[in-house]
Amino acid sequence: MKKRIVSGITATGKLTIGNYIGAIKNFVNLQNKYELFIFVADLHALTTNIKPEILKKNKKDIMALYLAAGLNPKKTTLFFQSDVNAHGIINWILENQTTIGELSRMTQYKDKSKLKKNNQNKMIITGLLTYPTLMSGDILLYNADVVPIGKDQKQHLELTRNIAKRFNNKYGKTFVVPKPYIPKIGEKIMSLTNPNKKMSKSSKIEKSYIALLDEPEIAYKKIQKAMTDSENKVYISEKKPGVANLITIYASLKNIDLKKAENQLKDLNYAEFKKEVGNVIKKFLINIQKKYKIYHKNVDTIAIEGAKKANKIANKAIKNIKNKIGL
Repeated sequence: MKKRIVSGITATGKLTIGNYIGAIKNFVNLQNKYELFIFVADLHALTTNIKPEILKKNKKDIMALYLAAGLNPKKTTLFFQSDVNAHGIINWILENQTTIGELSRMTQYKDKSKLKKNNQNKMIITGLLTYPTLMSGDILLYNADVVPIGKDQKQHLELTRNIAKRFNNKYGKTFVVPKPYIPKIGEKIMSLTNPNKKMSKSSKIEKSYIALLDEPEIAYKKIQKAMTDSENKVYISEKKPGVANLITIYASLKNIDLKKAENQLKDLNYAEFKKEVGNVIKKFLINIQKKYKIYHKNVDTIAIEGAKKANKIANKAIKNIKNKIGL
């Protein structure tokens, strides 16, 4: 019996090449070895006060890009999070297995609430504090054995593991305690304008990211303007985050390791280097966007079929959990 992986991407902003390299590409590579449940996290998107029409568009775009990238609905269960009501139920149950102290220590909550205060927006919605229990529920509902994560998600998975252990100790063996899966290359793709920060699909600085639906020529131009340094030598070093970031993107899209990528690029000056990386990205975007247009028509049908399978497993889990806690 295959081990199970569960993951999802929040339906906010435009999916970036960082989302592809850090998450989607790994899902595609893992779908033959594991049983995958991959969803579009539309409930998580509500913490941003997103407009309904944008949320609806983002959901379909992400699902179509999942398919265009190579996720096969015959191998991987693909669905919209909100089509499985059990996610909301388990969230409430798990909220009562955590403390305010645990949730307020979450780095993303501290960062986002600080940002809202600095922008003079004093309304910090409750979902910013409590969404880690929804995230934990997403994982534990399907008894995931493994969860793909980046460096910035380790804290959330650790909370999930703690909740699972706490619940199991209190009510008897119920949840699998999930283990992390960290990709070898590209677990964290950095901003093109500030390579010390993660590339973000919610960034307001369009030059800082490559969106998967960017015009390929525009993406190429973004790479030509990407921040590097003044040395004009191509090699991987912690002191050269901009260069290392571009080499990582190049290696991932070429499906080679970082050392081989470095050897292929080391004799180039920065102009030649950026041209090489830009051309690889342009070719990749042309290919994935062609498939995206084809799959976009079938998104709803595939999501409904995926939700049927997800609901069957999730509802069975909720019935067991309710029985354990006395509901």
